[in-house]
Amino acid sequence: MAYDGRILAKARIELENIRNANREEMTRRTERVYYRVPRIAQIDRRMREQMTQIVKMTIARRPDIKAQIAVLEKENLNLQAEKAELLVENGFPTDYLEEIVCCEKCRDTGIFEDGVCECLDRIYNKELTKELGTLMRRGDESFERFDLSLYPDTFDPTGNIVPREVMSKVLDRCRRYAENFPNVSSDLLMQGDTGLGKTYLSACIARVVADKGFSVCYDSAFTALEYFEKQKFSRDIDEAAAADNRVKRMLDCDLMILDDLGTEMATPMAVSALYNLINTRLVNGRRMIISTNLRDDELAKRYTPQIASRILGEFVHLPFAGNDIRMIRR
Repeated sequence: MAYDGRILAKARIELENIRNANREEMTRRTERVYYRVPRIAQIDRRMREQMTQIVKMTIARRPDIKAQIAVLEKENLNLQAEKAELLVENGFPTDYLEEIVCCEKCRDTGIFEDGVCECLDRIYNKELTKELGTLMRRGDESFERFDLSLYPDTFDPTGNIVPREVMSKVLDRCRRYAENFPNVSSDLLMQGDTGLGKTYLSACIARVVADKGFSVCYDSAFTALEYFEKQKFSRDIDEAAAADNRVKRMLDCDLMILDDLGTEMATPMAVSALYNLINTRLVNGRRMIISTNLRDDELAKRYTPQIASRILGEFVHLPFAGNDIRMIRR
């Protein structure tokens, strides 16, 4: 995975904050135990002295070093046993004074087997998904708050459906998709008129997936495809570099949400970029959600057969029904 250096630096700072918090907790625990059981403070001090003695003997190359170390090891084991007994007798767990770490693999260093540890990777993904602010602009998006009562529960002869029943199934599908991620085998195509909740349910999925530590990238189709154009044609070095990072993120993130497909200018460059985005993610098995106001026939007419076949053939269709929620709330 290609990391954005700026975001990785933020993730490292967050990991350092976690380490500092653990150290502070360790200090509080030590002070609490030493105050209640002064003998444990004496034991810890003696065990530190033992380590100093071993280092000095090693440097001095004493001929009887093995015998001396054996004596110190025996004393150390006795001290450890006494310390454990004292902790339990005074109501503390035996590991109460052991180093606190959140990740046993890297010991909170963020480095494992000469690479980025999965704990730092999770923090990186959370930093990455903070950019979802444009998607989650209300801040309270959740499946529990999705109000089905806003959708008619009467038969609609136009579509031969009951909108509330349709949206109940859509809600359930989106909830299961988020809960089971990344163990999902499909991409989602949310289709329906403006104001039916496509962006809201996208945000609900994004929040759950991001909270699991997976990277989520959200962009409107207009903005996303503009980044591809800037990456290729911008003469501003900084702008081109930023666009390049954004494009890589859209191609590599665990979940890509492309909102309002069909609102962008359908230029040859935009169509080429859209094909690149969709096809690359499909080939690499990376999940994607597309929302659009366009019907199947309009998608087929607007885009190339290669794009239309991938969207209409590879994505699971979620039809949104009802009336414009924004107008109802007004």
